[in-house]
Amino acid sequence: MDMLQRLARFLDRPLFPWKRLIVGFSVGQYLFEGFLSLRQYRILQQKKPPKVLESEISQDVFDKSQAYGRAKAKFGFVSGLYGQAQNLGFIYYDVLPKLWALTGVWVTRWIPAAYTGEIVHTLIFFFTFNIITTILNLPTSYYSTFVLEEKFGFNKQTVKLWVTDMIKGQALMVVFGAPLLSAFLAIVQKTGNGFFYYLWLFGVGVQVFMITIYPIAILPLFNKLTPLEKGPLKDGVEGLAKRLEFPLKELHVIDGSKRSAHSNAYFYGLPWKKHIVIYDTLIEKSETQEVVAVLAHELGHWSLSHTTKLFGIGQFHMFYLFALFSVFINNKSLYQDFGFYKEFPIIIGFILFSDALAPMDTVVKLLMNILSRKFEFQADEFAVKLGYSTELAKSLIKLQIQNLSTMDADWLYASYHFSHPILPERLGALGWVSNEKLSKDEDSEKPVKAADREL
Repeated sequence: MDMLQRLARFLDRPLFPWKRLIVGFSVGQYLFEGFLSLRQYRILQQKKPPKVLESEISQDVFDKSQAYGRAKAKFGFVSGLYGQAQNLGFIYYDVLPKLWALTGVWVTRWIPAAYTGEIVHTLIFFFTFNIITTILNLPTSYYSTFVLEEKFGFNKQTVKLWVTDMIKGQALMVVFGAPLLSAFLAIVQKTGNGFFYYLWLFGVGVQVFMITIYPIAILPLFNKLTPLEKGPLKDGVEGLAKRLEFPLKELHVIDGSKRSAHSNAYFYGLPWKKHIVIYDTLIEKSETQEVVAVLAHELGHWSLSHTTKLFGIGQFHMFYLFALFSVFINNKSLYQDFGFYKEFPIIIGFILFSDALAPMDTVVKLLMNILSRKFEFQADEFAVKLGYSTELAKSLIKLQIQNLSTMDADWLYASYHFSHPILPERLGALGWVSNEKLSKDEDSEKPVKAADREL
């Protein structure tokens, strides 16, 4: 505590150029990530697949994968520049203090005096700011879904469904965001300089709550879960769970094809009650034993305590973030450099603190990706020891083909961006050798795009 307070006094220096420093961090990160993207773009211009994939990937599939990668890279350049322009515009035109003042006028004019205060003001500010940023990001979101993904056959959404999902997301933001943000502010207000201990405990409780409530109240708003029908796949998955003493409670199929050609399988739940979810597209495009092999990999993460370790790291990360926030929360020089001279709102302090922490976040991201790739190799090895080496390799190759995923990557780009090893690295670790191509030259197979967490 004393060390944090001394650090807080040291950093609260009149006329310290916080705005220029944070702008420098933002521009520096943008330029660094742009440099990495240029390195990767050169890889995406290659004409032949990596040697380990020459026997698996046809030239036609490789060309389509490279074209898809280049299209995403170009979109990334443009959307990144657009996001950077937004960020700099917000800073240079003092959007935060002006929006805080405007929402303060609304509170004074429309909210009864008995209900006014920083918490109510913050809620109105937060939701207004969220609506503004959502509107500003509509063009890139629309282009990504209905132009880029549509062009390569991945998008399954209609505009109506896209809009409906957006409205549902905003509604959930209000329903869950309002009480959580109110509690966050109340804890900081009432617990003094040691507020970060209580914020951390609150954060842990929220995570456990969300693990419990997400499949019950949130997931059904967007997707339909149905019990996996009896048959070889169900028998295989249940047999695998029993073999590993995995506390399987329910086994579901999710209608991922409703929105896109996403394909994945995952588990969730409390330590004593787990649920496995398999995408309908994965079942459609894979053999039964290949799906079981995918789940052997996923349950490998559980058996090897990867999920527990990552949860523990996440709690440490959250604790040190809140502890560092206590250093900045009363930093008047930071507030004043961004146009807050009379009021020092907690939410504004947290936003500015997050911007100031950007370089450290970059290092944390790099280290977490290194650890994640190590865990992925270990989960693959776990599936191999269970006897699924061939099935897992075939499944990975099929998903790579169906997804038009990147076949190769610049080492520096991959180290910074990828939480999973690229396919050639995984096949090499699996010791995979094959003489038959699993890809096809034409469009006899529709693409299956992997979900956010790939296998």
